[in-house]
Amino acid sequence: PRRDFLPRGSGIVTRRPLILQLIFSKTEYAEFLHCKSKKFTDFDEVRQEIEAETDRVTGTNKGISPVPINLRVYSPHVLNLTLIDLPGITKVPVGDQPQDIEYQIKDMILQFISRESSLILAVTPANMDLANSDALKMAKEVDPQGLRTIGVITKLDLMDEGTDARDVLENKLLPLRRGYIGVVNRSQKDIDGKKDIRAALAAERKFFLSHPAYRHMADRMGTPHLQKVLNQQLTNHIRETLPSLRSKLQSQLLSLEKEVEEYKNFRPDDPTRKTKALLQMVQQFGVDFEKRIEGSGDQVDTLELSGGARINRIFHERFPFELVKMEFDEKDLRREISYAIKNIHGVRQVTGLFTPDLAFEAIVKKQVVKLKEPCLKCVDLVIQELINTVRQCTSKLGSYPRLREETERIVTTHIREREGKTKDQV
Repeated sequence: PRRDFLPRGSGIVTRRPLILQLIFSKTEYAEFLHCKSKKFTDFDEVRQEIEAETDRVTGTNKGISPVPINLRVYSPHVLNLTLIDLPGITKVPVGDQPQDIEYQIKDMILQFISRESSLILAVTPANMDLANSDALKMAKEVDPQGLRTIGVITKLDLMDEGTDARDVLENKLLPLRRGYIGVVNRSQKDIDGKKDIRAALAAERKFFLSHPAYRHMADRMGTPHLQKVLNQQLTNHIRETLPSLRSKLQSQLLSLEKEVEEYKNFRPDDPTRKTKALLQMVQQFGVDFEKRIEGSGDQVDTLELSGGARINRIFHERFPFELVKMEFDEKDLRREISYAIKNIHGVRQVTGLFTPDLAFEAIVKKQVVKLKEPCLKCVDLVIQELINTVRQCTSKLGSYPRLREETERIVTTHIREREGKTKDQV
């Protein structure tokens, strides 16, 4: 008997990827990876568990998550096949969904379909324009040659009267290397009315045999044919990708064996090991510090500014603000300039267009002194940020408290020495 256990309904129902492994077996039951001890024989319970597990991670108000649900179905009525059911692309956020829901779902889908070893089942409803199909568009991005994309056309029974998808199904309109297969699923009304899957498959078969546009290819259409094609295509695909996968695994195995060989003669007390480990940690500290100051770190902080970005802000926002706060009265300044010029000339008559050098210097010195405090304050802020960055970088040395303490002490002492020289120069 065919089983019905995937949640169905309006809106976005699949909110987490579902990895479904169909395994041929004499007995029929299902099991989840998150509750492996329990074997489900009632498939209504399977649906309820999928819904409950989805809500556990994503909440009940339409949120999404890339963390997959793993389900295995053992049955004498299945072909060995692994399917990944992914959320459909949605354009408008509802409930708790973030504003960038469309891009989040696309990223999630790309994680799975980008793998060279996976086949892509691009599902498109027949009552929409194939050229606007998000599924085909995304499949084309990762599989431009169409080598691992299988087109599935649904809702053929909902097309406007007088129209059909014959050109699509005959692979003439938007050709795919592996072609298209048409299916007719149960409507929401059929599901609500508990229409049996067997009856649905019989109705699907009848639809293709009686429809004038599809009659001639009825044997290549429908869910049972899709099942066979998927099993066959997957088998062939595995056969094709296995050699490259095997060689990749072999090279990984060789490198691991080489590493294991090194550890065979490992002596924890060997001083060269300690020196090497110490050097590696110090080098890592240097790399981390440089990345935090220069940017392009592998651990990018998204919650607050840190390192180089904060220093940048000190120079371009804080320092100019401190300068702007400096006040002077233009009237007083003009009076001071006038007095300086007159005092330099003494009893002589003040002539000439230019301010005498001594007067200029005396006035400028008085103004430049006002810059000293903001400049030194800027140095202090930068020093503080450098010391904070050092502490962040030494957090990786947490397992070695003495090494961490000594590293911080040496680097901080060096920074303090440079601070004195910098302030002298300023």
